[in-house]
Amino acid sequence: MKMSYFEDSDTLYIEFKSTDIVDTKDLDESTTLDLDSNGDVVAITLEHASNRTDIGQLTLSGIAA
Repeated sequence: MKMSYFEDSDTLYIEFKSTDIVDTKDLDESTTLDLDSNGDVVAITLEHASNRTDIGQLTLSGIAA
């Protein structure tokens, strides 16, 4: 899993697994889901992230070894 924040575009990209993306669905005008060939969510993109999330605060728990 990987999270990337792009300050210049205020976009948060969360990748759940690294695999080929075969489809992208718009949830709303600022949120997209990337799907693999099984229809599983591979990644989510949030535009205007600083207004929609607490981007300055990140807490991780339950990290798998």
